[in-house]
Amino acid sequence: MSAAPLHGHHDDQQPIPRTQDTVAAALPPAQRMEFYREMGEADDSTIGGVLRRWWLRAQLYRDPEGDRIHAAIQDGTAPGTPASALLRRLGAR
Repeated sequence: MSAAPLHGHHDDQQPIPRTQDTVAAALPPAQRMEFYREMGEADDSTIGGVLRRWWLRAQLYRDPEGDRIHAAIQDGTAPGTPASALLRRLGAR
């Protein structure tokens, strides 16, 4: 019997370091230019969110299940609660 990985990684890969260079290197070339554009337009109050969002995308691109997961998210069939719904619920308090 084995325990589930602490951070949800189902393989031996470590998470991509959350830096601009490593995130850019992990993205497909077609996505990399959009990443650089968004990072260049971000100010000091938004740059962390931009980097975090693209870091999550880079993690997804690296995951062998990434295409299936992305399709489920886009179709609304992924398990869990969408972040937008959770934020609306928290904002209503």
